[in-house]
Amino acid sequence: MVGMRWVSTATVRLPSAMRFRSAMRFRSATVRFLSVGVLLSVFAGGCASAPTATMAPFPGDAADPAISAVAALPPMGWNSWNTYGCTVDESQVRAQADAIVASGMREAGYQYVTVDDCWFDPQRGQDGNLRAAPARFPSGMRALADYVHSRNLKFGIYESPNTKTCAQYGGVYPGSTGSSGHEQADARLFASWGVDYLKYDWCSPNGNVGDQERQFTAMRDALRETGRPIVYSINPNSAVAGTPPGWRYNWAGIGSMARATQDVVAMWNQDDPVSAAIGVGQAISQVASLGGRSRAGYWTDPDMLVIGCSSIAGDPYPGLTENESRTQLAMWAMMSAPLIAGNDTAHMPERVRALLTDRAVIAVDQDPNTRAGAPISDKRHDVWVKKLADGSVAVALYNDSPSDRRIEVDRSAVGAVPADRYTVTDLWTGARSAGTWPLGATVGAHDTLMLRLEPAQ
Repeated sequence: MVGMRWVSTATVRLPSAMRFRSAMRFRSATVRFLSVGVLLSVFAGGCASAPTATMAPFPGDAADPAISAVAALPPMGWNSWNTYGCTVDESQVRAQADAIVASGMREAGYQYVTVDDCWFDPQRGQDGNLRAAPARFPSGMRALADYVHSRNLKFGIYESPNTKTCAQYGGVYPGSTGSSGHEQADARLFASWGVDYLKYDWCSPNGNVGDQERQFTAMRDALRETGRPIVYSINPNSAVAGTPPGWRYNWAGIGSMARATQDVVAMWNQDDPVSAAIGVGQAISQVASLGGRSRAGYWTDPDMLVIGCSSIAGDPYPGLTENESRTQLAMWAMMSAPLIAGNDTAHMPERVRALLTDRAVIAVDQDPNTRAGAPISDKRHDVWVKKLADGSVAVALYNDSPSDRRIEVDRSAVGAVPADRYTVTDLWTGARSAGTWPLGATVGAHDTLMLRLEPAQ
């Protein structure tokens, strides 16, 4: 029902709920730690931790993609962090891969199964190579990749361009096993394991955008040298104070996709001044102006989907309402954003599964035109338009207010439907009707109406 929170306690086994609680508490603690650490660094007069107006941006319009033959459309998949955090193990990842197949998510387009932070042993081996944490991944990462591939899915892994990953920098996981100084060896190792996707997370308040460019480029070049087509997902923002470098600069040619926001958590707006995390509504506002960057081989990333990440007692994030969940999928699709689920797909309620596999809305995200949609004006973000490859137009009527609101748009604002008469399809219900101008509807609080407009025959 509209307005009710999607809480799945009836369908989630107690151990799974306990794991989710642990993951969310860890995520909150990490974000708070990083934020405080950044502030201390700034106040102490340490290294610059965010770009300033005097920094010259690097070229973001490189003609060649970071990695060839990948990410022709926005990548779709699943990531372990929001469900398991640092407790992730190989049996959980296998179960999620199985669930992605059984639930219909694979057929809907979700391909990449990515193991996030904490998969590794805290110490590199005597040969200098990374190795899987033996207690949680006793079969090793190559075997896990083989299992994921056997399900006709692709395998992803996590690392950092600094000496420590986010969990290690936050002090909640031991060791210092980032890829700094090991780029070529780590890239070769990942390729030998059958890795198809690398999430590469900055995780340091130190350095400026020039340092980031050099270190992200070093791994890009190492991945290229392996000859394996690996999606290269970079996050320049984690642990960096101020305006996120992923928002400020265009990283095309360096990554296959680049995070434009800080971490998105399962709520509409996140107002805790200590935490750097943001809510879904805040992410939409931040990314609204960046649509022109995305193209085949490079995608602006507003972070993972938090649909189905339910509220857990004691955690600060309340979970999304049904309206807010629809809005996240709809607006990520309008932005041509990567769709990376983070919920427990093995125990999701049917309404979460149905939303995540909504073919009509996913088709807007995956449209071969590849250009992101945008709001109709800088001052008005309640109507978004996206031209599609077949000549039709996707229109999102987006209500970011806490109450129901009437939203209307006239033909001149949409500008892409050449006929006075057109057919409109409600992508949530499939209902078709003859459209008239102005186009309008009453949209629920934090909800989005997704429409597809075609000239009437």
